[in-house]
Amino acid sequence: MIKKLVILGGGESGTGAALLAKKQGFSVFLSDASLIKDKYKKNLIQQGIAFEEGHYDESLILSAHEIIKSPGIPDSSPMMKKIYKKNLPVISEIEFAWRYNRARIIAITGSNGKTTTSLLTYHLLKKGGLNVALAGNIGKSFARQVAEKNPDCYVLEVSSFQLDNSPYFRTDIAILLNITPDHLDRYHYKMEKYAHSKFQICAKQTAKDFFIYNHDDPILRAQLTKSVPHSKMLPFSIKETADMAAWLENQIIHIDSQKEYLHMAINELNIKGYHNVYNTMAAGLAASVEKVRKESIKKSLASFEAVEHRLEKVLKIQDIWFINDSKATNVNAVFYALESMKAPVIWIAGGQDKGNDYSELPALVKKKVKALICLGLDNGKLIKSFHKLIDPIVEVKSMQEAVKAAYMLGRKGDVVLLSPACASFDLFENYEDRGRRFKEEVKKL
Repeated sequence: MIKKLVILGGGESGTGAALLAKKQGFSVFLSDASLIKDKYKKNLIQQGIAFEEGHYDESLILSAHEIIKSPGIPDSSPMMKKIYKKNLPVISEIEFAWRYNRARIIAITGSNGKTTTSLLTYHLLKKGGLNVALAGNIGKSFARQVAEKNPDCYVLEVSSFQLDNSPYFRTDIAILLNITPDHLDRYHYKMEKYAHSKFQICAKQTAKDFFIYNHDDPILRAQLTKSVPHSKMLPFSIKETADMAAWLENQIIHIDSQKEYLHMAINELNIKGYHNVYNTMAAGLAASVEKVRKESIKKSLASFEAVEHRLEKVLKIQDIWFINDSKATNVNAVFYALESMKAPVIWIAGGQDKGNDYSELPALVKKKVKALICLGLDNGKLIKSFHKLIDPIVEVKSMQEAVKAAYMLGRKGDVVLLSPACASFDLFENYEDRGRRFKEEVKKL
């Protein structure tokens, strides 16, 4: 009997899963409650994959042998509740792709820094001569690439949502950068549930695998007492040196994976800030484990360009720098952004709150921020958190208003920093759309 797979969600993840499922001989049906983008519909039509959009056909969905759920669909949705009530197995696209993958996997997760670290790891491996592909939560989906490519190694950026429905997913190298409050609305506002989700990245590892993790993160360390991986542990730190696989000493990064040993001054890195020291350590350890030569690693670290929407310098106008940090969708990411600023900051923040706790920011905000521009439909929480520390605070409802207000408030030597701390979905399609709109409006000044 041909197994019937139903895929919920018609974006990159869902479409990739559909293409792989078709290639593997399954009966495939894809359903999306919203409209599917034309490029994905074209993929489905070309492969003869049945789909629906704009609604759910419950009888078709509930007749599946297995459901592949796109990561953006919460378990609390009405359709998911009906699926779970019927006890249908639900997996993620990365779990499905993993079943058919034959390449080594380096998987990277964390509340912050995973895109930069994924791109940096890919850069180090590719420049080191490896046949490597980049997939997951960045670029093309893992499933699409398993269907279409045959690399020796994958670098995967994976989110907690992708890990949630991945019970057997195993990685050769797992990287966990940090665990800070994020997406708590999806985890019943419980940090322990979110931390457990992140630790799924190493849950199925064996003694021959490697777990690279940030020793400085207190939540991560606490979770390690409850969930001890079976893999070889490679901790990194900028605060401690003893028993670390990578550490910072006298502004020099040391990386010792027992495969390679290298050291490099942080002023030689092309990406700046202590958050990027962490990202560099993690990527450097992964490249060392994969036997990339240390000379190649150092050269590649010096040439790596910063990620778009991540502390991206846009323009300098009237001696005011405009910086796009739209990817900072949680409080910890904003902390790193503000910490790296050397000039007075006009801070553009706001959007869709994900259960934010701003309690770690007041001291830094008091020191760094001269004005706050709240860009969102509901700015109450931001204003309540900072109204005693910042004057002026301005509320706006569009990026055009935000950029104009920031420019009017700016003086020579200031920085205008878009670092929202929130999701973008109240006013924008996603953080990329928000960042692009910011850059467009800055260029109009």
